[in-house]
Amino acid sequence: MSTEQFISKPDMKISVKQTFGFDSEMQIDAFSKKNEYVPKIDPDYKFNKDTTLAILAGFAFNKRVLIQGYHGTGKSTHIEQVAARLNWPCVRVNLDSHISRIDLIGKDAIVLKDNKQITEFKEGILPWSIQNPMALVFDEYDAGRPDVMFVIQRVLESDGKFTLLDKNKVLEQHDFFRIFATTNTVGLGDTSGLYHGTQQINQGQMDRWNIVSALNYLPFEKELEIILAKNKKLNNKEGKEILSNMIKVADLTRKGFMNGDISTVMSPRTVLHWAENMSIFKDQGYAFRVTFLNKCDDLEKKIISEYYQRCFGEDLPESSINVTL
Repeated sequence: MSTEQFISKPDMKISVKQTFGFDSEMQIDAFSKKNEYVPKIDPDYKFNKDTTLAILAGFAFNKRVLIQGYHGTGKSTHIEQVAARLNWPCVRVNLDSHISRIDLIGKDAIVLKDNKQITEFKEGILPWSIQNPMALVFDEYDAGRPDVMFVIQRVLESDGKFTLLDKNKVLEQHDFFRIFATTNTVGLGDTSGLYHGTQQINQGQMDRWNIVSALNYLPFEKELEIILAKNKKLNNKEGKEILSNMIKVADLTRKGFMNGDISTVMSPRTVLHWAENMSIFKDQGYAFRVTFLNKCDDLEKKIISEYYQRCFGEDLPESSINVTL
């Protein structure tokens, strides 16, 4: 990982009103040039105002921003798409159970120099990131292992130095290093039964997050707008009716989950996949089956099939159909 391609600091300002469409006079620092770590812009992306302003505050004022919400609501993508419009380098790290302390900090490795094998310390993603104008995003933050979480805690202070014991070095944070995280819970563990493997987060660590934003399921019209933006062929009367019914099915699964009737819920991402699969298979019922129903518990499939029947006015076929691609 090289530092040569980084501009050391933002060299321009962008208007929040012009770039994100919100009624705001804010001007945000940005970079004039992209590098390989800047996410690709999705021109159809729809920004949530509250979450976007929270993320922008993180970039502009070096605040630690934690975004909490159900899966599939676009938490990480939101950060990436803000970074993309600022040309701000951004790297995501998924804190699953396989990520270890060594992965974050680094380790000794055997390398070849002048035709000789030598042992050299290879720094991990954390010391590399904090020395660069980089936005580091921790996904599934509430699933991180305790030893990993204590490593991260060291850099949550905006001026927090990072001691690299392996090299007897103290690293200072770059002035334009930023840190974000996404989480399904709010640090209190899994109280819903939906997110197995999540942990309670040390309250001393939670206190170090300056801003916590909630990004949950969208209003009907907003969700329809997002799905239409990704499926422009359905932007007609018939297509909008089909998509509306899809979102109504998703909404019923969300209410069913909250009431304890079912244990699997349709996220906006699932609806998007359903619409995409319908364009492939040319059959909304079959697309629903392979996108969502087959993921569900057998005992709950009858309830979910009733949701489908209620919204589309037709029974879901019992068996798969023959599809010609």
